[in-house]
Amino acid sequence: MSNTARAEAQPIIIKKKKVVHGDGHHGGAWKVAYADFVTAMMAFFLLMWLLNATTEQQRKGIADYFNPSIPISRVSGGGTDGLNGSSMFTEQTYANMGTGATQNRKVGSAGAENSPENNDESVTASLQQLTENLQESEGKLTEHLMVKLSPEGIILELVDSEDTPLFPLGTSQPSTLLNDLLTAVSDTFDLFDNNIKIVGHTDGTKFKRSESYNNWDLSVDRANTARRMLESKGISAGRLREVSGKADTEPLIPNDPLAPQNRRISLVILTN
Repeated sequence: MSNTARAEAQPIIIKKKKVVHGDGHHGGAWKVAYADFVTAMMAFFLLMWLLNATTEQQRKGIADYFNPSIPISRVSGGGTDGLNGSSMFTEQTYANMGTGATQNRKVGSAGAENSPENNDESVTASLQQLTENLQESEGKLTEHLMVKLSPEGIILELVDSEDTPLFPLGTSQPSTLLNDLLTAVSDTFDLFDNNIKIVGHTDGTKFKRSESYNNWDLSVDRANTARRMLESKGISAGRLREVSGKADTEPLIPNDPLAPQNRRISLVILTN
């Protein structure tokens, strides 16, 4: 038989190969479920750790943060502040601190009122009351008052401005504005017994003849002027612990040494 006939007699076999993809282990959905399970376990162990590491009071505070349990009265207690209550600056509080009410009391009396914390609060409240009173009576004066805190105590800044200066430029003669400010301040200082420090400041403007008189002399002269004015308004000289001048070394606005706000008188109410 020829080769051609032999090839025609052989059967033709067709193999079909089945390929199974498996969809990546069911498309990876198990990974999402596993991640959720791990996250839940981490949250559970974190919760257990917090329960073991915190006190009952701390846990109650955390619970109150997410579910506040502070009752709010539906009936007003007559106040205008939060929870329909009265302000902390009530008649009794003012009477204790000497910052208002019908009877003045000095800071430094016997008992808990003599603590440094209450002392600072009473002085701050007095100065806040001063600014509020000035806003109601003469709002222009409040533009020249600034209250700051320092390690020594509370600083009441009497700040200059371009239009209404505390002193004429280059002199230590007081203006009407300074007299009005010190009058208001002296009335407030009568409410407590804290000692006072007076510091004069100038701007960066230099004198033409700085060898005979400069900003150091000017700042000291202005501080002394403020001292004499306070004493004339009834402030005891025994309460004045320091009268000094810093020239232009401590500007209120460091980026602008010539700013009028740098010309000021600092009255430090010593609470430390």
